[in-house]
Amino acid sequence: MKKLIAVNGSPRRNWNTAQLLQHALQGAQEAGASAELVNLYALNYKGCTSCFACKVKSRPHGSCAMRDDLSPVLEAVKDADAVIFGSPIYFMNLSAGMLAFLERLLFSNYIYSDEIPTVFPKKLPNAFIYTMNMTPKHFEQFGMSARLGMMEVFAEKILGVVPKILRVYDTVQFKDYSRYESSIFDGDAKIAHREAHFAEDCAAAYEIGRELVTK
Repeated sequence: MKKLIAVNGSPRRNWNTAQLLQHALQGAQEAGASAELVNLYALNYKGCTSCFACKVKSRPHGSCAMRDDLSPVLEAVKDADAVIFGSPIYFMNLSAGMLAFLERLLFSNYIYSDEIPTVFPKKLPNAFIYTMNMTPKHFEQFGMSARLGMMEVFAEKILGVVPKILRVYDTVQFKDYSRYESSIFDGDAKIAHREAHFAEDCAAAYEIGRELVTK
C-alpha cells in the first residue's frame, strides 16, 4: 500500500491550509493509499544550524544529524511514496515552520557535488499547496511565482519529481472580520469568495492527493 504524508506548515490545525490537506489525504485514501497529516507547529524543532554533518565525506549522507521532534518526520517522508507541503503565505513567503522543515529535509539530501545532484534515495512525487490573502492579480504583481518558485526548483532537484502546485487565493482569515483591525480587507467580499470558490479548491486538493499515489 502506498503512503502519502501531508505536512501542514500553518499554526492553525483546522483552517484553510489544514482543510485543503485533509481533502488531499481523502483523495489518496479513496485511491487505496494510507495517508497521514503532520502539524509542524505541534512539534518542537528548528531549522538547519549549518553543522554540515550531512556533507562530511566520512559520514553517510542523506540524514539530518539534529535530533528533535522533526527527526521522525524526516524519516517518515523518506519512507513515504508521496508528500504534500502545505503552507500559508506570510510576508510573501512560506511560513517559518515550513521553511525550517524544508531546510532540514532538502539540505540534508543535497551535497555540493557536480556528479551527484541529490542523495535522496528515490524519486518522490510531491506537491505544494499555498493559501494566501492575495488575489491572482496581486500574486503576479508582486512576482510571487518567482519567489515561491525557488523552493519548487530545489524540491524538483532533490526529490527528483516536478511538484504539483495548487494556489488558493483571497482566503478568509477570520470568521468575523468586525472583531479585528482589518480595514484593508472587505470581510464580506472575502467570505463570499470563499463560499463561491473554496469547495473548488478542496476538490483540486483532493485530485492532487489522488494523483500523487496513482500516477
